[in-house]
Amino acid sequence: MKTADKILHTLKREGAVTAKQLADRFDITTMGARQHLQSLEEDGLVHFYDVKVKVGRPTRHWTLTEDGHAYFADRHGELTLQVIDAIEQVYGSEGIAKIVATREAQTLSQYRAEIQTCTTLEEKLEMLVTLREREGYMVKLETLPDGYRLIENHCPICKAATRCQSFCQSELHIFQSLLEGLCSIERQEHIVSGHRRCSYIIKKLS
Repeated sequence: MKTADKILHTLKREGAVTAKQLADRFDITTMGARQHLQSLEEDGLVHFYDVKVKVGRPTRHWTLTEDGHAYFADRHGELTLQVIDAIEQVYGSEGIAKIVATREAQTLSQYRAEIQTCTTLEEKLEMLVTLREREGYMVKLETLPDGYRLIENHCPICKAATRCQSFCQSELHIFQSLLEGLCSIERQEHIVSGHRRCSYIIKKLS
């Protein structure tokens, strides 16, 4: 993977970063990182904002533009939208609901088969991260004092979910069903609602 692509993936996964942070991560000079960022800025994929600090110059942070996020979009998104529209025209909203329900049942069955050997909540969550990462969600699991935060930095079905938010509700149902009795799960951030990522707060049941 080229350095420019690595930078885009880092911004997608982590949000705003500085040129110095990128330089340290990829073992290049800070000037080299800035040159890559400036080239990406010219392509319209990144932009920056400055943060004031107590001493010295403001710190420049780089983040993805809307086009930068679209760089990671599902390549089959437009076809998916056409299929959804066609189903709705032929079968109405009930047809869409059946498609969503079928996908949910199939995904839940697949996840349960993969996760059945895991015994603890943490093991189950780590397996879920592996499964979602495999599907392109760019997942990260953070430990909180009373549970966990599951972060998905990318949504490979974003166009479909924007067109039909039942897909998003279905995703939450899958998580809740998969971990029923072990924890409570609530969506905290939502890409379709304008956030940079989707995230879920997972609290252990006492």
